[in-house]
Amino acid sequence: MTFTRTLALTTALTAGLTLASALPGTALDLSAMTDDERNAFRDEVRAYLLDNPEVLMEAIGVLEQRQADAQDAMDVDLVKVNADALFNDGYSHISGNPDGDITIVEFVDYQCGYCRKSYDVLQELVEKDKGVRLILKEFPILSEASMLSARYAISAQTQFGEDAYAALHDALITLRGNVTTESLIKLGNDLGLDGQAIADGMDAPEVDKILAENRALGQRLQITGTPAFVMHDTMARGYMPLEQMEQIIAAKREES
Repeated sequence: MTFTRTLALTTALTAGLTLASALPGTALDLSAMTDDERNAFRDEVRAYLLDNPEVLMEAIGVLEQRQADAQDAMDVDLVKVNADALFNDGYSHISGNPDGDITIVEFVDYQCGYCRKSYDVLQELVEKDKGVRLILKEFPILSEASMLSARYAISAQTQFGEDAYAALHDALITLRGNVTTESLIKLGNDLGLDGQAIADGMDAPEVDKILAENRALGQRLQITGTPAFVMHDTMARGYMPLEQMEQIIAAKREES
């Protein structure tokens, strides 16, 4: 049984006891009961819940919704506190419309299967919606190949600019096979870049700084997996289909 369901069951049982003890006239003082009376009363509550399991499901639903609402409120605060690091860090690559009215920040790992799936969704989204500003944050957490890829992409960006980064991002997110320094150099050369120069800059202090800042930001936002998104002031953890992203965007525009 999950923690949520265990907690909901405990809540339901406690509520039943509390309600019964609060009844007027024949109010029950549980502390004044004998052990036999208290056990008999608990048996009655248990029997009622077994006969009416929908009460438990209702309690679980209410609890889960309260937890979701609390998480949403916490996420809004987290986004607000970290807004500058999210939207104006001065180094993260921006695609789509730089002046768009809706900003999406993606924390991405090139070895993440759902990040690769999200790539297709985001490409379609920015093509359809010219008001979307997409910010990419390298967040390699899955493997050494993830870190190599992220370092290579950031090194290309710092040395050769945004177009070089964009080309490598598109290639890395769709790359299949083993990732090594040699394979990355070949990839860079195939894209018309100086693959060796990019590799030579992978351990530069600026690359370290960007990765460290992204990692610290992810920790503050309680991001533990990829992909993770910030959409305007909403956190979304995990893959989302295009329709869901469009619904969130439409809701944010209505709020504005």
